[in-house]
Amino acid sequence: LRGRDVSQGESHAAANLAVLRDQLAELERDVARGTLSPAMYQQSRDDLDRRVLEEMAEAAPATAAAGQARRTAFVLAALVPLCAGLLYWQLGSPGAIDSPLSHAQKFSPAQVEEMVTKLAARLEQNPEDGNGWVLLARSYLVMQRFDDAAKAYERATVTIKDNADLYADYADALAMTQGRSIEGKPLKLVEEALRIDPNHWKGLAMAGSAAFDRKDYKTAVRYWETLLARVGADSDFAKSVASNIAEARELGGIKGPVAVAAKKDAPKAVPGGGVVRGTVSLSPSVSAKVDSADTVFIFARPAEGSRMPLALLRKQVKDLPYTFTLDDSLAMTPQAKLSNYPEVVVGARVSKAGGATPQSGDVEGYSGKIRTGGAPVKIV
Repeated sequence: LRGRDVSQGESHAAANLAVLRDQLAELERDVARGTLSPAMYQQSRDDLDRRVLEEMAEAAPATAAAGQARRTAFVLAALVPLCAGLLYWQLGSPGAIDSPLSHAQKFSPAQVEEMVTKLAARLEQNPEDGNGWVLLARSYLVMQRFDDAAKAYERATVTIKDNADLYADYADALAMTQGRSIEGKPLKLVEEALRIDPNHWKGLAMAGSAAFDRKDYKTAVRYWETLLARVGADSDFAKSVASNIAEARELGGIKGPVAVAAKKDAPKAVPGGGVVRGTVSLSPSVSAKVDSADTVFIFARPAEGSRMPLALLRKQVKDLPYTFTLDDSLAMTPQAKLSNYPEVVVGARVSKAGGATPQSGDVEGYSGKIRTGGAPVKIV
């Protein structure tokens, strides 16, 4: 969104989706050979379904940012990072045939709908999975089911606390149910996002838009100039922000400088929390079964609920034994950080295929439940 190259984003998503499709084919071959049980197949298939939804939602912001010029279009591009282009691609619109994504994506509309439905059903059985609710909300946004997206974000806030991204995205979805109006509860959510992180780009953009809509042009300029100081000056996003500032200044008759809130750092994790350290090594029996070039994934996931990694490192067998540090800088998504979880499980997986999704033949080891910021762990 902030100067990201659309074709680069699409290419990355296309490659990832192609890998996921190959992994699904491998799972089906393993079942046919009898080397993978039906139960393990279903678990791995569910994980793949979830990864596909993640890739689709991650790909959307690049598509949404293209071709937006007017102020309202800028607001949609900046604040609703999912657009009709991706929706048409997902649902098989003829206009999306030339998209690089369409060449990699082989899932039918019915399969996409089924994945979303399955995810929703799993979350009803496991409502503590905050990251899952976020993923479901983003999926609903892609499908333009804004009411459902807002409800899913609300469920996510039950378990994910003090997360500016989550509150801003929730406000975004809720605004879409109100004809794109940010007033009322969406604005309160935006204010909460800015309380957590005064520099949050989407929070600043939405707060400025709300002020503009109520003709409080000075406040709009203040929010947007704070935002402009924090984005790449040469990006299309920055140019859109600058254009909005100019419009607000003209309408408000604002000639001189507007006081910009002093820069504040976002709240930091509780000292000692949000970090896991330890060592991964191979037992002699396992060493004989793996190659030095095999990929090793070291990760931490919530002790309860979601199995999605909170932080992930990629190494090779030749690097072992390896002393690692997992922290928020290695987070898989902004909503899922180690600092949000007091207890986690740490794991290590040797993958011959090099994919993060578990496959038959992988070698794994796990810690028990540990507290973040605690003593180093050993994974063998």
